[in-house]
Amino acid sequence: MNYIIEKLNDLEKAPYELLLLADPSRDAIDEYLNRGECYILTDNGQIGVYVLIKTRPQTLELVNVAVKASLHGQGIGRKLVMHAIETAKQNGCKTLEVGTGNSSVGQLALYQKCGFRMTSIDKDFFIRHYDEEIFENGIQCRDMVRLSLDF
Repeated sequence: MNYIIEKLNDLEKAPYELLLLADPSRDAIDEYLNRGECYILTDNGQIGVYVLIKTRPQTLELVNVAVKASLHGQGIGRKLVMHAIETAKQNGCKTLEVGTGNSSVGQLALYQKCGFRMTSIDKDFFIRHYDEEIFENGIQCRDMVRLSLDF
């Protein structure tokens, strides 16, 4: 496959069908799209996405990584995360952070395989910030697990 990852310059063309796979809140997505930079992975169509936002000096946060469901397990998520790491480095960042749900078992494994380390847990984050309960892998998503990677 010939993957191309490009920065999205027109937010009107944001791939909500992908972004909503990683975050069920369109309001939250709109908020961080307006604050950050969206990158889309294409191969005869949009198949992956991630968003980076600046949180502090020399620090970016990876806030949404999503891959078309039919393509899970093919290493595309890893390509996106590694591209985000390189993008952060090229922008002079010293730290890249990411947060994911306690129930996001696959994502927790992916981030750690890419070099991220767990730094904290924001208890009841998803209870406070989302109107509807979220379940993944038979587990209620309640807590935000925060991870970071220092360069």
